[in-house]
Amino acid sequence: MDIRKKITFTYVALSTFSTLLLSIIVFVLFRENNRYHFLKRLEDRAKIVASIHFQHDPEKSKYYSNLKKNGLEELIEEEEYVLKINSANSFDYNTKLNLPNAFYSNILQTGKDYFEVNSKYYLGQVFTERDQKYIVIVGARDRRGKTTTIYIIKILVFGGIGFILLAFFLGRFLAKRVINPVARITKEVNRISASNLHNRLPAIKNSDEISDLTETFNDMLDRLETSFEIQANFINNASHELKTPITTIIAEAEIMLLKEREVAEYVESLQNIYSQASRLGNLTESLLKLTQTGYDGNKQVLDIARIDELLLDVKSDLDKIYPENRVSVKMNFAPKDSNLLLIPCNKPLLELAINNIITNGVKYSDNNEVFVTLSANQEAIKISINDIGIGIPPEDIPHLYEPFFRGKIAAKYIGYGLGLPLASKIIRMHDGEIQVQSEQNKGTIVTIIFKKAKTKKNNIKNSNVES
Repeated sequence: MDIRKKITFTYVALSTFSTLLLSIIVFVLFRENNRYHFLKRLEDRAKIVASIHFQHDPEKSKYYSNLKKNGLEELIEEEEYVLKINSANSFDYNTKLNLPNAFYSNILQTGKDYFEVNSKYYLGQVFTERDQKYIVIVGARDRRGKTTTIYIIKILVFGGIGFILLAFFLGRFLAKRVINPVARITKEVNRISASNLHNRLPAIKNSDEISDLTETFNDMLDRLETSFEIQANFINNASHELKTPITTIIAEAEIMLLKEREVAEYVESLQNIYSQASRLGNLTESLLKLTQTGYDGNKQVLDIARIDELLLDVKSDLDKIYPENRVSVKMNFAPKDSNLLLIPCNKPLLELAINNIITNGVKYSDNNEVFVTLSANQEAIKISINDIGIGIPPEDIPHLYEPFFRGKIAAKYIGYGLGLPLASKIIRMHDGEIQVQSEQNKGTIVTIIFKKAKTKKNNIKNSNVES
């Protein structure tokens, strides 16, 4: 059963229940009201019957009799009885009355009671005349009450059926109003595929759940489109970068195999092959490291490390690779409390990320000075890497984290465009953020920030604190 039918039937079921409950309440109240007014009429008749019985004046008795016949509405199957009470528990019984003993007992105890049998009511009331008590019983059939009760039952039944039918059509209308936006969204979604991810659902201005669903789906399409574009660019660029050294190696080998050559030519050729193979190896290693972080930048954090010691390890590695580097690590703003320098991390990956950023500073500043400054407090750990190199043009900054992207100025330097995207993923994996400030031909400042509120939430399995 689809949702539209479920909404319709649910609405009809709730309407039926509500109508039935209301009909029962109306019927009970109407019947009780009829009973109350009919008993009041019997009570008035009982008073008149008592007055007629107690009046020994024939004229007054005649007056009350005429009042009863002409001034009051006629009762159906009216019966009147006056029973003398002899003591607290005895009275003169009339054999024409076939009423339960409890009825008489209640009259003697409370002074008044009624009894109903087959839509005929008997009302009994105690009257006193000259210290003598009497039970006056008046009985009559409430034919009008029965008729009106049947009439109200018909109204409730047919009105209820009519309302249920109306509820069915109202339910269908309601279901249509509720489901149509969802159906429209489903129809539009079915038209969207990998080939037309640029399409979006039409915006809905109402601030309801359907509007929120539309906005959420459009946001998801934005992310998917961006992801597809990044993947497509990544594959195209990776294919191109891998193809170039492979093609060069094959061509160099084919040329050398055409004929015998001098030793010097073989050495030169092998050096070219070695250079291209090294490039291919470095590129492959960078790609493997990039995939280590996962596509969404999530990877389990395993260690707890001191960020100052991690920076010193990075500087030590740089000294081995670039012995003449001019990188200065400044700890002037580092706190005295070493606990503020602790960070949950995957240490090898975090070292790799910081190493890549500092290496970029060294490379793109032509081995000029690079200043690395560390600061920390209760809220965050901040690492600032400042170089005075070629800088980054404003139009290149939005593309810095795209794999294989290289700006026009940076194209003359050896690289693959993977260092900063890899660093960005690793830092994001550690709930950190990168901020880049740069001015062309003046230098670049890269700031890495790890907020303590986020890093404390990481799942740490092994503590490996170095002191």
